[in-house]
Amino acid sequence: MPSEDRPSGDRKKSRVTLLDVAQHADVSRATASLVIRKSPLVGAETRARVEAAMRELGYVYNLGAARLRAERSHTVGVVVPNLTNPFFAELLSGIESVIDAAGMVVILANSGDLVERQDMVMRRMREHGVDGVILCPAAATGTDFPDRIEEWNLPLVQALRHISDDMDYAGVDYAAGMHQAVEHLASLGHRIIAFAVHGPIHSAYHERIEGFREAMQSRGLEPDLIVRVPDQTAQIPGSASLLFQGTAKPTAVICFNDVIALGLVAGLHDLGLKVGESFSLIGFDDVAEAEVVRPRLTSVSTAPVSIGENAAKLLLDRLSDPLLPPRKVVKATQLHIRQSCASVGEAVL
Repeated sequence: MPSEDRPSGDRKKSRVTLLDVAQHADVSRATASLVIRKSPLVGAETRARVEAAMRELGYVYNLGAARLRAERSHTVGVVVPNLTNPFFAELLSGIESVIDAAGMVVILANSGDLVERQDMVMRRMREHGVDGVILCPAAATGTDFPDRIEEWNLPLVQALRHISDDMDYAGVDYAAGMHQAVEHLASLGHRIIAFAVHGPIHSAYHERIEGFREAMQSRGLEPDLIVRVPDQTAQIPGSASLLFQGTAKPTAVICFNDVIALGLVAGLHDLGLKVGESFSLIGFDDVAEAEVVRPRLTSVSTAPVSIGENAAKLLLDRLSDPLLPPRKVVKATQLHIRQSCASVGEAVL
């Protein structure tokens, strides 16, 4: 319930947050933050409205926490959801190259894509006095998360996934990547194309799903052949038969990431299908393994090293100037064509 609708008694029982102030003043949380920090970027009328909301709601800025941030530790926290996916190793290398050059050190943590563990890790990062955090948010991260970070006065950059427009974000145009994959397969004559997915639901998941559907619809193709494979890497090869359980038998599959792609290459082989000949397959992320598997994997490059570099640069800029408005750096994707796709021929099954 918005703060303006809360009974006065409820306000006394629960701590008023900066988000409450922003909603009451009908501004973004970022604007309310700029007012608190005395930024000249905010107009007089908006400043007056926010200050009035602060007085009316009884909001108290935690100046003590802000002062604690004045001392730099020269450390940066990086929190990712999965350390087994090689994509995140490449992301980390990009982050470290920029952070190292700035004379700082990275502290890495794994959230396991669990909100509870993420909360614990973020508390530990704060306790260790990191200067800022680069976070790939766990799926199901709540809408109250940005406000808690604001209260901690902890600079934070979202990477790959986003939960708020009021915080910096470094990512990639997932939807455009899906269009590139579909266009390539369609140009080879494929008309029944599956999309293999797994894992939890988050912003990047939605963007890839929507991108696939839009690309298929733009070609007049069936957009709903979406197959969920197991989350465990070792179980993906045995799930390849799921692609053919429906009435429509695909001649190609686009994979949510290269982990799925590499697993399905093995699984399709076990089914007697030759990827790159009798069946086509495209991965997503273009990790280093795409070059060493046979056939070499056609994959949509999201350039994780560059995303890591962009996230680190955003954080360093934020540390230098806390009053900067929230910024987004969204990279373009590029389809790297190798050996795992071929023109459609006779029915494969």
